[in-house]
Amino acid sequence: MGKLTSNNSLYIIKIGGNVIDNSENLYHFLKDFEALKGYKILVHGGGKVATQMAEDLGVESKMVDGRRITDIETLRVVTMVYGGLINKNIVAQLQRFGNNAIGLTGADGNFIKAVKRPVKTIDYGFVGDIVPDSINPQNISKLMEAGFTPVFCAITHDGEGQLLNTNADTIASALAVSLSGLYDTTLIYCFEKKGVLKDINDEESLIGEIDPQRYEELKTEKIIHSGMLPKLDNAFTAIACGVKAVIIGKSDDLGQLKDNKPFGTRLTKNA
Repeated sequence: MGKLTSNNSLYIIKIGGNVIDNSENLYHFLKDFEALKGYKILVHGGGKVATQMAEDLGVESKMVDGRRITDIETLRVVTMVYGGLINKNIVAQLQRFGNNAIGLTGADGNFIKAVKRPVKTIDYGFVGDIVPDSINPQNISKLMEAGFTPVFCAITHDGEGQLLNTNADTIASALAVSLSGLYDTTLIYCFEKKGVLKDINDEESLIGEIDPQRYEELKTEKIIHSGMLPKLDNAFTAIACGVKAVIIGKSDDLGQLKDNKPFGTRLTKNA
């Protein structure tokens, strides 16, 4: 199946806690999201809300190196929070702005299957890993072509009736790679900084564009290191697999895209 010809652009945007946890930030972000032309998919997590809800319910949250251990009680909480509370709030807000959004887990429409993470040194419980062919691009395309905007939470399924907690960044990247065969796809990660910064403490030190060669230079110069490396490594992997571009930036600045103004740090195959 070749690329679709009518209005062929697709934005896949992942938002994190800095947007979800602040109702004013979320309101403005969703307004800007609705204003974007072309097809759109929103992906969200909600870890802080899930942690608070678990505490309220007397369920202990266990983390290892920043990753959540998802036992059966925790799975119940994250399913309620991600697939219910947060997802449906986002959908309701988008409907308010005239966007016919539809809230989804990976199990809905068999859109995203995953495999339960194998136990090595740590048992992460009911955590799902994305594998090749996890995404069903044709079914997702049918939904968008019918006029709906998918809003995916960080819950997938294994095809055998089991829900799985899955990293939202990974879901967004996998969606972008899979759908890049049908659309000119741009993947956007919205977080708390303006983008990739030369100086983490200086918001004005934004690096506007990075290609693979420049990325290697920035790593050698130790300008980019530690926590930013996995995100950028995944971004360039997505680009190598057909994604048009990856943008990393602040949710507050998303509105610049609709006016074709630079936004965040743009990662591309070539400068």
